[in-house]
Amino acid sequence: MTARNELRLLPWSGPEGKPCYLSTDDRRGYMSRLADNIEAVQLGTAAELLEQASETLDDQDGDREEMRWLAKELTGALRDVLRVATSRGHLLEASEPHSI
Repeated sequence: MTARNELRLLPWSGPEGKPCYLSTDDRRGYMSRLADNIEAVQLGTAAELLEQASETLDDQDGDREEMRWLAKELTGALRDVLRVATSRGHLLEASEPHSI
């Protein structure tokens, strides 16, 4: 198990959109590394979409369909980033020493 029996929230969903968790002490194990890599891709995608959103919003001639696509993609990216932040927050909490 992870420190303090904490489960790691994985950066993907299971059936019906339910969260997936990993229970391991090995942060360098295959599943931990896979999750780290997917999180890095998700964060990179979010950064690219943010840049594209800024450019699109600056374009006075942007069409409705493009804005709709961008909103859909940004929603997905925000969902992924929130999952990464939640997961990493739990990892930080689990690794911090407790003071009395």
